[in-house]
Amino acid sequence: MANHKFKVGQTVNLMPNRLERHVPGGAYTIQRLLPVEGSALLYRVKHSADGHERVVNEAQLRATSEALAK
Repeated sequence: MANHKFKVGQTVNLMPNRLERHVPGGAYTIQRLLPVEGSALLYRVKHSADGHERVVNEAQLRATSEALAK
């Protein structure tokens, strides 16, 4: 069973895929770790600027430069 790479409260960068042009990329905060669906690790994230929440796949998330420095 796969484990989530990111933790609740962590700030990550969302890289929307080309079909999600309406989804703003940038800094998001992990709100919840969601159950695994098939092979996809899912997260509920909140946009840092506009406060909108969405569910995203772990493959769309990248660690921030702050997290990499630790």
